[in-house]
Amino acid sequence: MIKSLLLNRYPLVWIIFHILLGLSATFSPFPLIIWFYLVILTSAVYLIRKTPSPTILFAVLLYLVSFELLARMAKTSPYIPYELGKYLFSAGMIWGILRYQTGGKAGWVMLMCLLPALFIDFSGKVTQADLVFNVLGPLNVALVVVFFYHQKIHVKHFASLIRLMIYPILGVLSYSIIKSPDFDQVEFALGANVDWSGGFGSNQVSTLFGLGALLMFILMINRWVFSGIFLLDALILFGLSFQGLLTFSRGGMLGAVLGIFIILLYLRTANLKSRIKYQLPKVGKYVIPAILVGVMAYLVVDELTSGMLSLRYTGETAGTLQGTKVKSLNTVTTGRLEIFLGDVDLWLDHFFIGVGAGASGFLRETMHGTVAHVELSRLLAEHGLFGFIYFLILCYLGWKLVAEHPNPMIRGILVAFFAVAIYTTFHAAMRTFVTPALVGLSLLAVQIPKTTPARLPRRNIKNTKVLVPVK
Repeated sequence: MIKSLLLNRYPLVWIIFHILLGLSATFSPFPLIIWFYLVILTSAVYLIRKTPSPTILFAVLLYLVSFELLARMAKTSPYIPYELGKYLFSAGMIWGILRYQTGGKAGWVMLMCLLPALFIDFSGKVTQADLVFNVLGPLNVALVVVFFYHQKIHVKHFASLIRLMIYPILGVLSYSIIKSPDFDQVEFALGANVDWSGGFGSNQVSTLFGLGALLMFILMINRWVFSGIFLLDALILFGLSFQGLLTFSRGGMLGAVLGIFIILLYLRTANLKSRIKYQLPKVGKYVIPAILVGVMAYLVVDELTSGMLSLRYTGETAGTLQGTKVKSLNTVTTGRLEIFLGDVDLWLDHFFIGVGAGASGFLRETMHGTVAHVELSRLLAEHGLFGFIYFLILCYLGWKLVAEHPNPMIRGILVAFFAVAIYTTFHAAMRTFVTPALVGLSLLAVQIPKTTPARLPRRNIKNTKVLVPVK
């Protein structure tokens, strides 16, 4: 089954199938459960058999973890675990590390940095569930670094991985559209709106739709086939942007903007030689139409909400408009700054070893009892100096990507993935599959087809080089 998805011979069939899968989840969890385990069973032979490349493992893993949110919406637990991404990533990474040669030594150091806090608890209230909730995210990122780092993958397979991650997001899109009320039944307010996120956590839904919009943008500007019909691809991009904006949860959509900006920056700064050699897309022909789709979605939602969307994205709240609150960085970040500062205070009091994994919420003076939404502050407070080292190593790996790949487009995509992965940890911590998945993709060694100058008769064309693929 996974090979059929990878080959993408019937793109329209797969798009319709995943949309219907999302629709079926609105009334029964079992179609999704059956499909999930069918993919596992039909892929088992490829996973057990050691192949020269771990591409199939990448594909199975990234495809299945992308069902995490739809599985939560459909209430498939315990058949599909509630925190599917965390468990599946851990199992997949351990299996991959044992089966294939891995070169991410930095990941082992990151892993060691997490261990001391597992045996510390200054609150005396941390349960096993708290440990799983707080530690599995950064643990998976460390394992991803070990396994994904510089694993070679052909660019067409890289495009296939991106496409596979979009399919489950289409299911979430169709689910949320069906569950959404009519516009005249909802009064929009300056806060996250669960009515337009399928009745589920708007931050997680927005994050997923932002990711889907970024992935669709990448496929479209590179002319990597998704549906094979440009207008349909544009409609899907519009749908993801439109529904994501309606959630009024800003984090995910701003992440998509960040990723797109980085890719455009690399395209814009590429020299003429690179543009010709790698056949980089023309901004006017491919990029501008994709951007216009997103802008159109924003304008439509802003009009439908009578300008409330613009107020939301400029950081206004009901309190700031009424004059009872002063607009500040804390109100703009909906309390995340206060959580961050509270965690930093804990770190300064327990600089070396931290307060213990999962304990910060019980000990923090500000926003007491609230789980951390910023992974950096949680690492500092709970893991101390080791958490700081963990984050520095992660940032160093991202910095190496800035000039690592020769193709400006691929380099821009890899850097964008890493930047969005880190940005996501500042509004949703590491509680979803998004950060480990994007970190993993960013660390792959994407192989592009070699080109060689063709020999042309001098009498026809003088001093001209044409690049053709080597067979």
